[in-house]
Amino acid sequence: MGKEARAIVELSLKDLVKDLNKAYADEWLAYYLYWYMAQTVSGKSYEDVQEFLGKIAKDELEHAQELADLIIKLGGLPIANPMELEKNANFPYTAPPKNTSDINRIIRIVTDAEADAIDVYNKIARKTFGKDNVTYQLITHILSEEVDHEEMFENLLER
Repeated sequence: MGKEARAIVELSLKDLVKDLNKAYADEWLAYYLYWYMAQTVSGKSYEDVQEFLGKIAKDELEHAQELADLIIKLGGLPIANPMELEKNANFPYTAPPKNTSDINRIIRIVTDAEADAIDVYNKIARKTFGKDNVTYQLITHILSEEVDHEEMFENLLER
């Protein structure tokens, strides 16, 4: 983001970059969790769950990439050390269930994670609304996808 664009941001860039880095860490942890569970899920209907987890893992990775790009444009740097991700995330890493065939537990874990993400992005959207349109647009785009993810898994749970 150029000097003029940074000047119109009426927020503390340091605080905004910190919030975005926390969301970035969340996305990496979600990506890994979903990817891992997609690899290991078993049992009844595992193919559907595996497909959904794989698709959403890719979305979470895309979110991390979009956030990294924005953080850099705002003059910051995304978290470089993967060992620092959990420490800097909004929420601790949720371990996957030991029973890889417990589809309902897997779906609940993902649904809870999506609800947490919705909360995080909603807070950032409120902070940036009317103050930083570039960040607001990206955040509401990601927020919309997180809402879709939550609904997709809630629908699976209802089956």
